[in-house]
Amino acid sequence: MVLFVGTSLTAGLGLQLEEAYPALIEQLSADAGIPVTSINAGVSGETSAGALQRIGWVLRRPADIVVIETGANDGLRALQVLGTKFNLEEIVDSVHKAKPGVPVLLVQMEAPRNLGAGYYEPFHAMYGEVAREKGAGVIPFLLDSVAENPTLNQRDGLHPNAEGEVIVARNVWRGLEPTIRAWYAKSHPPG
Repeated sequence: MVLFVGTSLTAGLGLQLEEAYPALIEQLSADAGIPVTSINAGVSGETSAGALQRIGWVLRRPADIVVIETGANDGLRALQVLGTKFNLEEIVDSVHKAKPGVPVLLVQMEAPRNLGAGYYEPFHAMYGEVAREKGAGVIPFLLDSVAENPTLNQRDGLHPNAEGEVIVARNVWRGLEPTIRAWYAKSHPPG
């Protein structure tokens, strides 16, 4: 099972549950011959502080891999990067404590560029820093090739439409596939 903890971008705001990227990852994995079950634990509007508050409860679910997508709402609100980084560190620590040996992957998010390089650059860097410090992986930017493209987003300009969500799923799959393959090989040894 792959547990996706995230914001409205994970929950699939404005879409059917089967159109959200966690469900599409399940299909991509099946197409690759690796059956997995995706658990969508996305909550709209959540900041990294909110994710930290509920992570213990969410981790009661079984999981073989945990994917954390949080921080986008922190960036939209220009919350302090150090605070967001602390929350990410605590979330990863919580997963390691509750589920020893389970791989954790952080989804790279970006802050709006209009906040300036003094905010944007440290925000971008924190995901890699937390991953290195806490033994997690990083999945490339969730909205790569989707953000700011009106044909791939809903009217709000922030949430992908069904077509955009297919690209989001491919973005996530690129970073997640090696971990899924390694998990599958370990849990299904040959012969």
